[in-house]
Amino acid sequence: VIAELEKLGRPDILVTAGGVIPAQDYDFLYQAGVAAIFGPGTPVAYSAAKVLEILLEE
Repeated sequence: VIAELEKLGRPDILVTAGGVIPAQDYDFLYQAGVAAIFGPGTPVAYSAAKVLEILLEE
């Protein structure tokens, strides 16, 4: 997804991941450009606050 967004000239679109993702895959995803990873049960309010925090840092 990230590579396709870059091809389309949209590297500005924030990509997050969520769900059941093995912890050993986190580094790969972050290196690929994922901005945040939210595991199962992550409260929506926390996820939203984290995304806003990331956007405001940029």
